[in-house]
Amino acid sequence: MSVRITRRLEIDAGHRLMRHESKCRNLHGHRYVFDVTVKGPDLDESGRVIDFGVLKELVGGWLNDTFDHGFIVQEGDPLIPMLGDLDNKTAVLNCAPSIENLVKVVFDHATDLMSPHGISVVHVRGYETPACWADYGPNPSTAAAPLELRHFGGQA
Repeated sequence: MSVRITRRLEIDAGHRLMRHESKCRNLHGHRYVFDVTVKGPDLDESGRVIDFGVLKELVGGWLNDTFDHGFIVQEGDPLIPMLGDLDNKTAVLNCAPSIENLVKVVFDHATDLMSPHGISVVHVRGYETPACWADYGPNPSTAAAPLELRHFGGQA
């Protein structure tokens, strides 16, 4: 038997896509929504994969500490020194902060957070807007390099 559960986690953050051909190259923000789906080897004695609150605490807590009410930029963005001078909460990715890349970042970090509990992350869906989303799940035949994240400044 394979039971999966999904927890919806939401944050507010700004970003920009430096090389975007139109308005997304400008500073702007989103109400990001991430649906994180996990599974375990068996149900626990309470009949659960894992308590939804644990998923919220671990993955939601990481999302809040890392991105919520912060700004997400790509390495090399000329805004980085200014954001640091303003003591803004800033997350720096080694790739463009598109929703396609953010779902992989969330997947990778959720995997690290859940694996000590014997829980596997099987899928992450990230909404940039209610009408636009990206999905990420592992494909064993094509292991991609991890996307790196660093952050500085601001209050969590």
